[in-house]
Amino acid sequence: MEELSLVKNQIKEYIQECGDQKSCDLLEMLAEGKMLRSKLILKIAGVNDNSIKLCSVVEMIHAASLLHDDVIDESDTRRGKPSINALFDNKTAIMFGDILYSKAFTELSQMDKKIAHTVSSAVTLLSIGEMLDVDLTNNFNTSYDKYFDMIYKKTASLIEASAKAAALLCGKDEIAFALYGKNLGLAFQMIDDILDITQDSATLGKPAMLDFVEGKVTIPYLLLHERIEDKEKLESLYKKPLNEQESSWIKEEMIKNNVLIDSISQAQKLGLEAVEAIKMDENEDLKNIMNQMINREF
Repeated sequence: MEELSLVKNQIKEYIQECGDQKSCDLLEMLAEGKMLRSKLILKIAGVNDNSIKLCSVVEMIHAASLLHDDVIDESDTRRGKPSINALFDNKTAIMFGDILYSKAFTELSQMDKKIAHTVSSAVTLLSIGEMLDVDLTNNFNTSYDKYFDMIYKKTASLIEASAKAAALLCGKDEIAFALYGKNLGLAFQMIDDILDITQDSATLGKPAMLDFVEGKVTIPYLLLHERIEDKEKLESLYKKPLNEQESSWIKEEMIKNNVLIDSISQAQKLGLEAVEAIKMDENEDLKNIMNQMINREF
């Protein structure tokens, strides 16, 4: 998408305005993502100065949250590239995240009040979601409600806000588009959690099955724990570096108990509900975004 290069240029411009060369250099080192939130905004609100600025603000917020995330998770890689905390140190990653956040809020303060409130409220939820994610790694979580509450706040809230803000920008139904964004965000995170198990390290750009080792009980593990006979064995592997035999046992049990198929169908159900919410808009592009996101391989 050519429009995405306009977003990247706008972000670059915003960071250059900070008047700090190191920040410009660090921006160049960030691994590029799918820019899902920008694709969403541009498909809802069209391509114009205001939508490009909104995309840039949302992408800076998202990038800042990932910088902090990598410090929390002690991750050495991000999308197959060395993370900023690995290249430099935790302090640099945190402070650069703060620069991206604060510059995003500076620009957000110049926007329509309702749009600014929508996005900034989501950032508060996102930060609460980060804390919930950390808290949930203390013990083996068996609660679906806690899992969905965490992924809503940590991931879906900013995608929901992006869709709602885009609708506000062009006078569309903000409630319908917020629902689309929320369900897209939930499904997106669930697919991410499934791919952690089904894909290899090279495809993922990080070690496979890392979530469980880091203490994250995601949707496939929740379903497996519910269905498996030997719950104690599964719990004993929690937060433990897995050898090949242990990884294979988990995958085999997931296949035997239809865990992966049912996890994917839950994500697909959310996807269908999202598309249903905006059917009045007759926007094929938004249907395609949902389909691509659910059927992706990384």
